[in-house]
Order: sequence, then structure tokens, then C-alpha cells
Amino acid sequence: MPTTTSALRPTGTATRLSGPSVLLWAGAVAGPLYVGLSLAQAVTRPGFDLTRHSWSVLANGELGWIQVTNLILTGVLVIAFAVGLRETLTDGPASRWAPRLIAGYGLGLIAAGVFRADPVAGFPVGTPATTTISGHGMVHLTAGAVGFLCLTGACLLLARRLLATSRAWAVWTAGAGIAFLGAFVGIASGAGSRATISIFVLAVLIIWTWFSTFALHLLRASR
Repeated sequence: MPTTTSALRPTGTATRLSGPSVLLWAGAVAGPLYVGLSLAQAVTRPGFDLTRHSWSVLANGELGWIQVTNLILTGVLVIAFAVGLRETLTDGPASRWAPRLIAGYGLGLIAAGVFRADPVAGFPVGTPATTTISGHGMVHLTAGAVGFLCLTGACLLLARRLLATSRAWAVWTAGAGIAFLGAFVGIASGAGSRATISIFVLAVLIIWTWFSTFALHLLRASR
């Protein structure tokens, strides 16, 4: 994909790329941290099934603190990246709202960690087939919904900016955001089939891959 500085500039607008690199690095490592730690738990914790359970339910059980910490730390890294993005994209399309929306996604991750998802059928081991939504579970779902909408909006705004000079990056950015939103809508609709959850996991992998590659792209361009 294009990695030139011009890919970040809207037509007719000079953009200064001088944001603090440490904050952009926060965005680069957020995805590998969240995905790696979640998958490590998913394949080692008894009763967890990647085709039946969302990663959020890993916050339950004796080792639930690991996923709680994972969500909160990832949220902090995302917010740090949003600050770096605001310092990097100093003017032009998406320079204000894209960082704000990404920060909103970070806040959503933190809230999702503080307010845990409810246990679901089979996880943790012994959870009954039918469960009810608790107060903290409802807050968790709401935080997730708001966060997903924020990140999708940021992707679309950034895609519009990138379209002026880099069609490849624009398509990659918009496609990742739309895939993420579509998969979330499928889960939120109550379609908890194995196929729906598997698609959602794939969409999570796609959006975090975009997040990290975009952060690295900004780092290369700023040099």
C-alpha cells in the first residue's frame, strides 16, 4: 500500500506531520496486544469456544481480570493514539472529528472493561444455557455499541481524506470500518449462530489489522 506522506494530505491542503511518535506507536501496539492476549486466553481457558463466545465474556471467571485489564489498557492506548493523530493531522478533512471518534472508541473499550459482559451459555464452565442481562452487562453492550459506531465513523472520515491522494488506503480504511460495523450489527441483532460469531471475530481481526497498519503508516510518513 502507498506509504508516502501525500497519502495523508487532502487536495489543496498542506498537512504538517510532526505528531509525537510515542503516541502513534501506542496505536501500532494496541491491536497486537488486544488480539494476542484475547486469543491466548480463548485457546487455553476451559469452556471457551471461539465460534460460540465473544471475547468480552473472557472477563468472567477467576482469570477474568486478565481480559478486564486487556480492555482497559487497550482503551488507554487507543486514546493515546487519538491524541497523536490529532497532533499529526493538523488541518483538513477528518483532522478534528476522526481523533475524537477514535478517542470515543478508546473510552468505550475502557467502559467495556469496567462493566463486564455477562456470562453466556457454557462459559465460564457451568453457566446455564439461558442467562439474563444484568445492569453491568447492559452498560457493557451500550459501551460497545457506541465505541463501534465511533470507530466506524472515524474510518469513513479518514477514508474521505485519503481518497484525494491514495485510493488504496481509502478503500482499505472504509472497508475495514464497514466490515466492523456490519459484523457488530449481526451480533447485536441477536443472531448468535456460530457463523455470525465467526464473522464477527474475523471483522475484529480486520479492524485491528487496519488500526495497526494505519498507525505504522503515519509513523513512516512523519519521518
